[in-house]
Amino acid sequence: MKTLLVLRHAKSGWDDPVARDFDRPLNPKGQRAAVAMGRYLRDQGLRFDHAIASPAVRVKETLGHVSHGYGAAIAPEWDQKLYLASVPTLLDAIEELPDAAEVVLLSGHNPGLEDLVLDRVTADGPLREEVARKFPTATLAELRFDVASWRDVPHASAELVRFVRPRDLDPSLGPDA
Repeated sequence: MKTLLVLRHAKSGWDDPVARDFDRPLNPKGQRAAVAMGRYLRDQGLRFDHAIASPAVRVKETLGHVSHGYGAAIAPEWDQKLYLASVPTLLDAIEELPDAAEVVLLSGHNPGLEDLVLDRVTADGPLREEVARKFPTATLAELRFDVASWRDVPHASAELVRFVRPRDLDPSLGPDA
Protein backbone atom coordinates (compact mmCIF):
# COMPACT_ATOMS: atom_id res chain seq x y z
CA MET A 1 0.00 0.00 0.00
CA LYS A 2 1.33 3.45 -0.98
CA THR A 3 -0.22 6.76 0.08
CA LEU A 4 0.19 10.04 -1.76
CA LEU A 5 -0.66 13.31 -0.01
CA VAL A 6 -1.29 15.85 -2.76
CA LEU A 7 -1.01 19.46 -1.58
CA ARG A 8 -1.66 22.39 -3.87
CA HIS A 9 0.31 25.55 -3.08
CA ALA A 10 -1.51 28.23 -1.08
CA LYS A 11 -2.98 31.43 -2.52
CA SER A 12 -0.32 33.58 -4.13
CA GLY A 13 -0.19 37.33 -4.47
CA TRP A 14 -0.93 38.89 -7.82
CA ASP A 15 -0.27 42.39 -6.47
CA ASP A 16 3.45 41.71 -6.14
CA PRO A 17 5.33 43.07 -9.18
CA VAL A 18 7.45 40.01 -9.99
CA ALA A 19 8.82 39.46 -13.45
CA ARG A 20 8.11 35.72 -13.59
CA ASP A 21 5.15 33.60 -12.51
CA PHE A 22 7.67 31.26 -10.87
CA ASP A 23 8.59 34.02 -8.38
CA ARG A 24 5.09 34.91 -7.15
CA PRO A 25 4.91 34.82 -3.31
CA LEU A 26 1.96 33.90 -1.11
CA ASN A 27 -0.52 36.53 -0.04
CA PRO A 28 -1.49 36.87 3.66
CA LYS A 29 -4.59 34.67 3.27
CA GLY A 30 -2.45 32.00 1.61
CA GLN A 31 0.02 32.15 4.48
CA ARG A 32 -2.79 31.61 7.01
CA ALA A 33 -4.27 28.77 4.95
CA ALA A 34 -0.91 26.99 4.76
CA VAL A 35 -0.44 27.22 8.54
CA ALA A 36 -3.99 25.87 9.04
CA MET A 37 -3.27 22.95 6.71
CA GLY A 38 -0.07 22.20 8.64
CA ARG A 39 -2.05 22.11 11.90
CA TYR A 40 -4.58 19.82 10.24
CA LEU A 41 -1.82 17.42 9.13
CA ARG A 42 -0.43 17.42 12.69
CA ASP A 43 -3.82 17.03 14.39
CA GLN A 44 -4.82 14.17 12.08
CA GLY A 45 -1.51 12.39 12.68
CA LEU A 46 -0.67 12.48 8.97
CA ARG A 47 3.01 11.64 8.62
CA PHE A 48 5.04 11.14 5.49
CA ASP A 49 8.35 9.45 4.77
CA HIS A 50 9.32 11.57 1.79
CA ALA A 51 8.33 14.82 0.09
CA ILE A 52 8.75 16.17 -3.42
CA ALA A 53 7.80 19.64 -4.57
CA SER A 54 7.99 22.26 -7.26
CA PRO A 55 10.70 24.82 -6.44
CA ALA A 56 8.43 27.78 -7.30
CA VAL A 57 8.46 30.50 -4.64
CA ARG A 58 4.77 29.99 -3.78
CA VAL A 59 5.32 26.27 -3.18
CA LYS A 60 8.43 26.88 -1.07
CA GLU A 61 6.56 29.45 1.00
CA THR A 62 3.55 27.14 1.31
CA LEU A 63 5.67 24.34 2.71
CA GLY A 64 7.42 26.76 5.06
CA HIS A 65 4.07 27.85 6.52
CA VAL A 66 2.74 24.27 6.56
CA SER A 67 5.88 23.32 8.52
CA HIS A 68 5.10 26.05 11.04
CA GLY A 69 1.57 24.68 11.63
CA TYR A 70 2.78 21.08 11.50
CA GLY A 71 5.44 21.71 14.13
CA ALA A 72 8.22 20.05 12.16
CA ALA A 73 10.40 21.01 9.24
CA ILE A 74 9.47 19.71 5.81
CA ALA A 75 12.53 19.16 3.66
CA PRO A 76 11.28 18.13 0.23
CA GLU A 77 13.25 17.07 -2.77
CA TRP A 78 12.83 20.14 -5.01
CA ASP A 79 12.16 19.08 -8.59
CA GLN A 80 12.04 21.68 -11.37
CA LYS A 81 9.96 19.40 -13.61
CA LEU A 82 7.10 19.63 -11.07
CA TYR A 83 6.64 23.34 -11.86
CA LEU A 84 3.26 23.50 -13.66
CA ALA A 85 3.61 19.77 -14.40
CA SER A 86 1.09 17.78 -16.42
CA VAL A 87 -0.26 14.38 -15.34
CA PRO A 88 2.32 12.40 -17.38
CA THR A 89 5.16 14.41 -15.84
CA LEU A 90 3.72 13.97 -12.33
CA LEU A 91 3.37 10.22 -12.91
CA ASP A 92 6.99 10.07 -14.11
CA ALA A 93 8.09 11.74 -10.86
CA ILE A 94 5.92 9.39 -8.77
CA GLU A 95 7.40 6.35 -10.53
CA GLU A 96 10.86 7.49 -9.39
CA LEU A 97 9.92 7.71 -5.70
CA PRO A 98 11.85 5.44 -3.33
CA ASP A 99 9.89 2.30 -2.50
CA ALA A 100 11.06 2.55 1.11
CA ALA A 101 8.69 5.52 1.42
CA GLU A 102 5.14 4.39 2.20
CA VAL A 103 3.62 7.89 2.44
CA VAL A 104 4.78 10.75 0.21
CA LEU A 105 3.83 14.43 0.20
CA LEU A 106 3.65 15.93 -3.30
CA SER A 107 3.26 19.72 -3.51
CA GLY A 108 2.82 21.74 -6.66
CA HIS A 109 0.36 23.41 -8.98
CA ASN A 110 -2.94 23.18 -10.78
CA PRO A 111 -4.24 22.12 -13.17
CA GLY A 112 -1.78 19.22 -12.92
CA LEU A 113 -2.55 18.16 -9.35
CA GLU A 114 -6.32 18.24 -9.85
CA ASP A 115 -5.94 16.33 -13.11
CA LEU A 116 -3.71 13.76 -11.38
CA VAL A 117 -6.32 13.10 -8.70
CA LEU A 118 -9.14 12.81 -11.25
CA ASP A 119 -6.98 10.58 -13.47
CA ARG A 120 -6.04 8.12 -10.71
CA VAL A 121 -9.36 8.11 -8.78
CA THR A 122 -11.69 6.29 -11.12
CA ALA A 123 -14.50 5.43 -8.71
CA ASP A 124 -17.28 8.00 -8.54
CA GLY A 125 -18.16 9.40 -5.16
CA PRO A 126 -18.79 12.63 -3.30
CA LEU A 127 -15.10 13.40 -2.70
CA ARG A 128 -14.23 12.91 -6.37
CA GLU A 129 -17.13 15.18 -7.30
CA GLU A 130 -15.70 17.86 -4.99
CA VAL A 131 -12.29 17.57 -6.69
CA ALA A 132 -13.95 17.82 -10.11
CA ARG A 133 -15.82 20.93 -8.99
CA LYS A 134 -12.67 22.72 -7.80
CA PHE A 135 -9.29 21.95 -6.24
CA PRO A 136 -8.62 25.23 -4.40
CA THR A 137 -5.27 26.56 -3.27
CA ALA A 138 -3.79 24.99 -0.10
CA THR A 139 -6.06 21.96 -0.50
CA LEU A 140 -4.99 18.45 0.48
CA ALA A 141 -6.06 15.22 -1.20
CA GLU A 142 -5.04 11.83 0.16
CA LEU A 143 -4.80 8.99 -2.36
CA ARG A 144 -4.18 5.35 -1.43
CA PHE A 145 -2.85 2.91 -3.99
CA ASP A 146 -2.99 -0.85 -3.50
CA VAL A 147 0.51 -1.33 -4.91
CA ALA A 148 3.86 -2.39 -3.48
CA SER A 149 5.98 -0.10 -5.66
CA TRP A 150 5.61 3.51 -6.77
CA ARG A 151 6.49 2.26 -10.27
CA ASP A 152 3.03 0.66 -10.38
CA VAL A 153 1.08 3.88 -9.70
CA PRO A 154 0.74 4.89 -13.39
CA HIS A 155 -1.14 1.62 -13.97
CA ALA A 156 -3.23 1.67 -10.79
CA SER A 157 -6.31 3.48 -9.63
CA ALA A 158 -6.44 5.11 -6.22
CA GLU A 159 -8.92 5.45 -3.41
CA LEU A 160 -9.56 9.08 -2.51
CA VAL A 161 -9.45 8.96 1.28
CA ARG A 162 -9.77 12.66 2.04
CA PHE A 163 -10.15 16.01 0.33
CA VAL A 164 -9.70 18.95 2.69
CA ARG A 165 -9.87 22.61 1.69
CA PRO A 166 -8.73 25.51 3.88
CA ARG A 167 -12.35 26.71 4.18
CA ASP A 168 -13.23 23.31 5.70
CA LEU A 169 -10.82 24.14 8.53
CA ASP A 170 -11.65 27.82 8.91
CA PRO A 171 -14.54 29.54 7.08
CA SER A 172 -12.55 32.78 6.98
CA LEU A 173 -10.19 31.04 4.53
CA GLY A 174 -13.00 30.47 2.00
CA PRO A 175 -13.31 32.25 -1.32
CA ASP A 176 -15.87 34.80 -0.15
CA ALA A 177 -14.26 35.59 3.20
